[in-house]
Amino acid sequence: MKNVLDLIIIGAGPAGIAAAIYASRAKLSFVILEKAFTGGQIVNTYEIENYPGIKATSGFELSNMFREHAETLEVEFLSEEVSEVITEGPIKKVITNDGSYEARTIIMATGASWKKLGAKGEDKFSGMGVSYCATCDGAFYRDKVTAVVGGGDVAVEDAIYLSRLCKKVYLIHRRDELRAVKVLQEHLFKIENIEIIWDSEVDEIIGEETVEKIHVSNRLTDEKQLIEVSGVFIAVGSDPNSGLVINQVETDQKGWIKTNEDCATSVPGVFAAGDLRVKSLRQVITAASDGAISVYAAERYLVTNG
Repeated sequence: MKNVLDLIIIGAGPAGIAAAIYASRAKLSFVILEKAFTGGQIVNTYEIENYPGIKATSGFELSNMFREHAETLEVEFLSEEVSEVITEGPIKKVITNDGSYEARTIIMATGASWKKLGAKGEDKFSGMGVSYCATCDGAFYRDKVTAVVGGGDVAVEDAIYLSRLCKKVYLIHRRDELRAVKVLQEHLFKIENIEIIWDSEVDEIIGEETVEKIHVSNRLTDEKQLIEVSGVFIAVGSDPNSGLVINQVETDQKGWIKTNEDCATSVPGVFAAGDLRVKSLRQVITAASDGAISVYAAERYLVTNG
């Protein structure tokens, strides 16, 4: 008979690694599965300055510190890609490219993926002037010129946030009106160092080692211009990596997993931690917090359910 574990953790970003640390300290039997590399999205972040106790480090270095911490607690990371998750019943099953596992609880920590523009140079300068998180990286562009691409709530919030730090902020939107809520728009329009470039798209991001310019085209007139910027913040949305359980747990219309404050989903014994769940702030610190909370909740579930 296959050994039934206490817990399976899927994903080894900040939420998954924090969950593994707490699970190890709680002496739970568990595995942590990751298809790519530990660290999640933070691996592509050039510099992190807002994680308590660490004044400045790169995302890659921080992810290594997370992993090393877990390994001192004898956590073993399994490089396996999950193909199916079966949440029905008291014993959950996870099928990977290398086998299958059974456990009484599961923590989904698969994160989210930023939507990309598809502009030339976007991937080249990711983490080197191209960012998908103004809250994370805005402080590196103090007194510089930046651009935000998008027209929804996040894009407008990012532009407002950056306007307090940057000399000038361009907001580039492909339509002639914003999608953000009116109160945000009213605030935005009052800020003198924000310039909106309507009906336009970023075709190319240009530079040597870091971003120096963007090539922008007007969709209506085909007018083209080069704008000198030090950073480009892409705010066209993100997608939750919730496909493995999308039809099994309750989600919102966009696929973000709904949980309570204990990170418990609508399915008993299944928890969601980190960026893939419905939440107001997606940061390293909130993901790590979710990892700790979800293990604590899983422990209580295991005790309650024998």
